[in-house]
Amino acid sequence: MNHAFKSTAVAGAAAVGLLAVPSAGFADSLTIVSWGGAYEESQRRAYYEPYTEMTGTEIIQESRSAQGLAGVRAQVEAGNVTWDIVDMLEADSMRGCDDGVLEVIDHDEILKPAPDGTPPTEDFILELRDCYIPQILYSTVLAYSTDRFGEGDEPTLVDHVWDMDEYPGRRSLRRVPAANMEWALVADGVAMDEVYDVLLEMDGPERAFAKLDEIKDDVLWWEEGAQPPQLLADGEVSIASAYNGRLFNAQQVEGAPIGMLWHGQVLESDGWVVPAGKLTSEVRRFLRFATDTQRLADQAKYISYGPARASSADLVSEHADLGIDMAPHMPTDPDRVANSIMMDAEFWADMGDDLEERFSSWLAR
Repeated sequence: MNHAFKSTAVAGAAAVGLLAVPSAGFADSLTIVSWGGAYEESQRRAYYEPYTEMTGTEIIQESRSAQGLAGVRAQVEAGNVTWDIVDMLEADSMRGCDDGVLEVIDHDEILKPAPDGTPPTEDFILELRDCYIPQILYSTVLAYSTDRFGEGDEPTLVDHVWDMDEYPGRRSLRRVPAANMEWALVADGVAMDEVYDVLLEMDGPERAFAKLDEIKDDVLWWEEGAQPPQLLADGEVSIASAYNGRLFNAQQVEGAPIGMLWHGQVLESDGWVVPAGKLTSEVRRFLRFATDTQRLADQAKYISYGPARASSADLVSEHADLGIDMAPHMPTDPDRVANSIMMDAEFWADMGDDLEERFSSWLAR
């Protein structure tokens, strides 16, 4: 059930040229829904602005991906779909595909092959889902305040989140079961490659909740990606979970006193979906452009998320503004992957609704 990285060789070919597609007959604008913040800014610079310059098509941005699947469902059911493309998590895309509210994608027909001719279905690092095009690999990681913990005294393991004596201070975790339940089991002695096997056992979720009970009173729950870096920078918490790209921006751009704990990072993909009825020629043209080898590498110039295509890896270069090498900051660095939990999208697609309900009940107790 767990994802495994494909063994596709990483191509070192040159950048891909612009699409030779005439502008006549295409839409004047596309409405694209994403997550806001540094991530959406990276999309604007890597995809939206170059695409508009090439085609003249305006990209209208909406930062509403946290409500992405619910929003698509509501629009499709109402027969009034205003979103053209939505940036969505893989597990949510699988639910939406099963519900028939997302378009099925013919990846090899719509997307561009790698520079060496490798078809998209072989070049993308993860298995391609019917209604989903991976864009980036990112991680939810644990971070800590360097004002609270000095070099040599900092937390280094998932287990340390539960060690309030050695690593005191409040924690901040995202207000969802995903990642938290996996970490709870790791802290309870489960090997990282066995957490989903345990969660599928009858008492597996209760074991995770019982472990979370131990720190529940010391947790400040966050819902927006900008919150945990700010909470750490302000000294309100000593350890927090956060998206690795948000932490990179806080560390490298804003100079926040934050250290990253890569052990047990929960690695997953994020990508594009198309609401039912919206797979137009313009949408196809954008998807072909925004998921080619060079474009995915270009996004890594602005944020520390790994491109989803193997052929993009060798094209990852320096940060466009900071001039620092981005490769060591990627969650897909081989040493970090070896100590990570690969998010099981199938598990969360199948079990997510039930576990989210149980998580809400647990929080209310």
